[in-house]
Amino acid sequence: MSLVRRIARPLLASIFITEGIDTLRHPETRVVQAAPAVEKVSQPLGVTINAKTAVRVNGAVMAVGGLMLAAGKMPRVAATTLSTSLLATTIVGHPFWTYKDPEERRTHRKAFSRNLVFLGGLLHAAVDKDGKPSLSWRRQHRKEVRAKQDD
Repeated sequence: MSLVRRIARPLLASIFITEGIDTLRHPETRVVQAAPAVEKVSQPLGVTINAKTAVRVNGAVMAVGGLMLAAGKMPRVAATTLSTSLLATTIVGHPFWTYKDPEERRTHRKAFSRNLVFLGGLLHAAVDKDGKPSLSWRRQHRKEVRAKQDD
């Protein structure tokens, strides 16, 4: 693994680890914002989902995913999972377009934009193959080599 990856992954992961742990320990403030979204998701499914549990599960996903990314354990899976979690968290937690107060709107727009930056880093980590070719490339390359050998 390159030196850049050894430094960048833990730096990117740190926000998810700290926010995930904080969410697990203090879910109350996030539950208020998450409750309407959890209700919207649970109604069509015909199930009851506890908003506090949903928030805590998201916190656990962030903490565990962050630890996996930082440690380089299944980093592509971790980054993909964190991307999904972050996207949902950003839309639910920072809907700046719904605020009338200019100060609140600006605060949430900045947080929304900051999360987009993190999402960009996660998407990059999700496709980073550590300099190794993808499985589809390897499969195609094997086919090409066999076709040449058969000629």
